Amino acid sequence: MRARDLGINLDGTPGPFNAITDVPGVEVGMVTVIQDTDDPAIAARTGVTAVLPLGRDGIGTALPAAVYSLNGNGELTGSHWLRESGGLSGPVMITNTHAVGSVHRGIIDWTARNRPELAAAWLLPVVAETWDGYLNSINEPFVTSAHAEQAIDGAVGGPVAEGSFGGGTGMNCYGYKGGNGTASRLVPFGGVTYTVAAFIQANFGARHELSIRGVSMAGIDAPYPMGESDWFLEDQQSGGAPVPGGAGSVIAVIATDAPLLPMQCEALARRVPMGLARTGTTGGHFSGDIFLAFTTANAGALGSSFPIERPEVTTLRSLEMVPWGYMDPFYAAVVHCVEESVLNALVSNKTMIGRSGHLSPALPIDQVLERLVPVRP
Repeated sequence: MRARDLGINLDGTPGPFNAITDVPGVEVGMVTVIQDTDDPAIAARTGVTAVLPLGRDGIGTALPAAVYSLNGNGELTGSHWLRESGGLSGPVMITNTHAVGSVHRGIIDWTARNRPELAAAWLLPVVAETWDGYLNSINEPFVTSAHAEQAIDGAVGGPVAEGSFGGGTGMNCYGYKGGNGTASRLVPFGGVTYTVAAFIQANFGARHELSIRGVSMAGIDAPYPMGESDWFLEDQQSGGAPVPGGAGSVIAVIATDAPLLPMQCEALARRVPMGLARTGTTGGHFSGDIFLAFTTANAGALGSSFPIERPEVTTLRSLEMVPWGYMDPFYAAVVHCVEESVLNALVSNKTMIGRSGHLSPALPIDQVLERLVPVRP
């Protein structure tokens, strides 16, 4: 079940899958790691997600891209080179905070095995994270480099698994079970219909903040052990403070096939917070909110390989672009996609119990529908 299945009136026209894979060439792979042990305090509720902008065959082809951080309490590796060159030439991987190193290594291993000519130069893999330590024993090495390779090898187009899969397995959103969400929008321009799409790993927001289409969901009758118990103080084994509401983080990947410059991709990424805000968040200090946007158009134009030909015989490169004055519909599409992606992450989920009996409840759909009755079409 997705947000539209509840009859929620959402803006814009989605693509066939209403997913990031509606952008031609984009593929998504996930590896989910769920494991219990004899020790109830040690359990895996985690995984890794791979977003391949041009599929496996396109790895190594630079695409215009940019990053934007609303709040830097998080990680997205490779961001400095992305800003410097304006080009994204590999997969975008998303996992948990303490698995970034394993996934980073996995990308290198996959590339060395499948594209040795790329690994022979240098690699700056792009790996993003959100924190799943409430449900997952995050300090255990449950996510391995092999899992990252499997996610790349398993990436496909078509429908995308939402909720508790891949990197989103152990995540929470607004105090409910969170994780993956995706959506797309069609944008006509110049006689061509382009696609703008989002993929979200949602792990943010305080319970009282949640709003759906302008209707507050505060006060819903549902267990909230993540925000009401002293579990974090027990983890610290010392004095300290409970986890503030809104901690956790959110990663958004925005994809389009519209021809854009890197600075226009950044403009798309800067619209992500507006879509998040439609669901209620005010952007907590302890939430790393980091966004990456890329276009599959202008492929290869921003490549930064070592020069082979002499400068005097090398030709110039050129990029096509949507004129700046016509960008507003693309901005709106990002906002609409992000809002729906967050709602899909919540609606598509089930209650999960993780380490030490920690419980993350699913969003109570029946109570949500009762509140939405006056605003449903």
